[in-house]
Amino acid sequence: MTDVLRPYQVEVIAKFWRAVEAGQRRIIIVAPTASGKTVIARAIIEQARGNCSGSMFLAHRREILTQTSNKLRGIPHGVIRPGDRPRPLELVQVASVQTLHRRAIKAGTMELPEAGLVIVDECHHVVAQSYQSIIERYPTSILVGLTATPCRGDGRGLGSIFHTMIQCPQVGELVAQNFLVPTRVYAPVDPDLHGVHVRRGDYVESELADRMDRPQLVGDIVTNWIKFGDRRKTVCFATSVRHSIHIRDEFIASGVRAEHIDGSTPMDERDATLLRLASGKIEVVTNCMVLTEGWDMPALGCLILARPTKQLGLYRQMVGRGLRPAAGKTNCIVIDHSGATYRLGFAEDFIGWTLDPDLHAENPSHAARDGDQPGGPKIVECRECGAARVGGLACLSCGYLPALSPYSVEVIDGDLGLVGSSRRARPNPDDPGIRGEWHGMLGAIAAECGYKPGWVAHQYRTRFGNWPPYGAEPVPREPSIEVRRWVKSRMIAYARGRRSA
Repeated sequence: MTDVLRPYQVEVIAKFWRAVEAGQRRIIIVAPTASGKTVIARAIIEQARGNCSGSMFLAHRREILTQTSNKLRGIPHGVIRPGDRPRPLELVQVASVQTLHRRAIKAGTMELPEAGLVIVDECHHVVAQSYQSIIERYPTSILVGLTATPCRGDGRGLGSIFHTMIQCPQVGELVAQNFLVPTRVYAPVDPDLHGVHVRRGDYVESELADRMDRPQLVGDIVTNWIKFGDRRKTVCFATSVRHSIHIRDEFIASGVRAEHIDGSTPMDERDATLLRLASGKIEVVTNCMVLTEGWDMPALGCLILARPTKQLGLYRQMVGRGLRPAAGKTNCIVIDHSGATYRLGFAEDFIGWTLDPDLHAENPSHAARDGDQPGGPKIVECRECGAARVGGLACLSCGYLPALSPYSVEVIDGDLGLVGSSRRARPNPDDPGIRGEWHGMLGAIAAECGYKPGWVAHQYRTRFGNWPPYGAEPVPREPSIEVRRWVKSRMIAYARGRRSA
């Protein structure tokens, strides 16, 4: 039974065949994560097979090969990878890039399949030598690239390989059509990466790991997940294997069921861990560069970004893991400890992809927020729900739109906070109105929980850096979500400190 094609998928497939009829032979199809790239590929393969043309689907990950083979049920096909029995006479072949390169090109133990159509999934990797050595042996075939992020690691276009680009609707459009879920982003203070070198378009991983893998930063990841993550099924992206293990250990120490996987984790163990996450037996899986591509779990409801990156493609691939809809899932929570939201924008932003290898993909909306256009809006925190929003616009999570204020930002030092034009959070201790509101709300929480009067003064001092005015009694008022979350985070930090002691 085949999937019913969505209207935009039908349109993309029609554009593809029109391009072929016009003589194009190297075509890239850009489709956001979870928008149905494999469904599109199946339809194209089925139509090519109807014309008695052979097709080969190339991928570099085991998970993608398995998903593609499952999608091709009903279409006779062979699978070229270790452990699968070859079926060389089939018109359609699903092949591991590594296996095909090793067997057909390096060792010569098999012949390359005949294929008038070669489809390359996650084709932003196509510049690698293993891909090129295969593609160059199909000079007259139609080459189709599939990807959500049509750019190299440095952000440049893939025009040296592909000549025509066909785009599906982007993330924001698919969210509006209910094919994807929106993100709800909680963004911390932009991490201090001063002195971390950049190589080939991204931070040097060893230096990045040293900077991010510090006890306080790791502890903040757990604290903020408890505060904002709603105990959802969660994947955390770390900077290194050691960093990922440290985050897992901190989760476990806080009573959260968590496991870690990395590239050296045996496949059966990796599969078992992900099955436990899907079933709810564990709550968090930490990983280092394992779950960025080719893996999907619709029920995944929260992502933790603990790996800073300058690569738009990598950022989009990570966030894309959580956009797939599922029953009861209204959004995907993104807890960004990497600063990527400040550097690269929101997942829903429109991206100006390009094929030109001398140009970079651009996020024009974020360029305006980031100061490239004077007076452009910034990313700030919603005072009502704590989510990141675009300054001057209503919060997409709760609808809150603050009245104009002489102060553009307010933050909680060391906490997920508001970000000003410098992209670094800064306190605003001089606003007596905010101090009075907090004093009253802290007083209400103290009365609600039976805390002693001194608790209010100490919390006030922690928040603002000094004691409340002498003799001032708090005027109780209903605590906001922001204040309740801040108090909860302080209590968690206090409990962790006592455990460590």
